[in-house]
Amino acid sequence: MKANKIYVFDMGGVVLSNFDVEPKIAEELQISRESFCRLAGPNFLHLSNGKIAVAQFWRRFSQAYGTVVREELFGKYFTPEIDQELVGVIEKLKTEARVVCGTNTVEPHFRYLENRGDYQLFHAVYASNQIGYSKPSAEFFQYILAHEGALPQETVFIDDTLENVVAAEALGITAIHYTNPLALVERLKELRK
Repeated sequence: MKANKIYVFDMGGVVLSNFDVEPKIAEELQISRESFCRLAGPNFLHLSNGKIAVAQFWRRFSQAYGTVVREELFGKYFTPEIDQELVGVIEKLKTEARVVCGTNTVEPHFRYLENRGDYQLFHAVYASNQIGYSKPSAEFFQYILAHEGALPQETVFIDDTLENVVAAEALGITAIHYTNPLALVERLKELRK
């Protein structure tokens, strides 16, 4: 039986559903999601990596958009729901190994989940806006491994985004492309054999 030292869970799309605010923001701004992403440009990555504050993001976005966005829209439309079935999976894993969160996020979403107590599910949280790196960069994973004192071969990473799974695998981390709790439980059982 193989013992893993650490499990790293993504938040949005794994632990949380109904977390994607971009369609609602685009609708309010009366633009397509693609246009929102184009106008946000590299500023969104800077926001996600904690390099700029949310107010600075919206100032820069407003310049590109041509109209001042007066409301903080990331927080306005963030209404995530936690998957209780997955919470049970995580709580069981915590009895045998260290379980942490590795998430790409922005400050309003991080604070919302922190205030709601969602991050208490984990032994530690590594959020892109706090650590300065985001998935799929190698630095994101290396930061977590270094802070946890874990080797890639001792680590299991669970994420719903294939690009992030591939990036983790490239570093020697066992990575699971998440689809649902039942499939995850089956895959975790296979890894223990």
